[in-house]
Amino acid sequence: MSCDTTGCWTPVALSSDLPPLAVMPARLGTETVALWRSASGSVSASADRCPHRGMRLSHGFVRGESLSCIYHGWSYGQEGNCLKIPAHPGLAPPDSIRVATFTVTEQDGVIWAATVKPPADPPRLQGLVPLRSISVAADLEAIRTATGAKIDADGVLSTQDGSLCLLLSDQGNGETLMHVLVADDACPTKRIDASRAAEALRRQAEGLANQGVAA
Repeated sequence: MSCDTTGCWTPVALSSDLPPLAVMPARLGTETVALWRSASGSVSASADRCPHRGMRLSHGFVRGESLSCIYHGWSYGQEGNCLKIPAHPGLAPPDSIRVATFTVTEQDGVIWAATVKPPADPPRLQGLVPLRSISVAADLEAIRTATGAKIDADGVLSTQDGSLCLLLSDQGNGETLMHVLVADDACPTKRIDASRAAEALRRQAEGLANQGVAA
């Protein structure tokens, strides 16, 4: 799904990829954000730069309900406010020290984010569950060309033979994050087949992109 500055939902990761007390980088439009889950299970998306020295917060660590920079340990809450500066333990950080945050929600096993809160919830997967995510060095058009299938308004692509159902997220710079979906009652064999088909599609789409066929 392509996201612009109007605040549409982008499927940035799968819920299974972000356990409690974990942080990871994710793409939201043209920005890299620090996606993190607190000890209580809440998911947050913060700008990926610490205001202090610019270190990436996605390289940091989560303790309790806060995200801390790995460089000097400055800690930030889910609303972006600075909670602690270890070098000055007696200082209450001013409200002006904060990181930008983004709207984030979980639904049907997918973590969705937006630059501005959209007017509606993310699309439902309707009987589908996410299997895995694959990064593809090709754009949406290369993937569409490789499958011969259309991408609907929600960013879902389904092949005509039913072998693949994908939730796509445009990462910019000719890259796509491809979330592989399967039926919620799919047996292990069907899941393996879907995973293999997605890997084959990745290779085909990247080949097209390298040839400039779908540029």
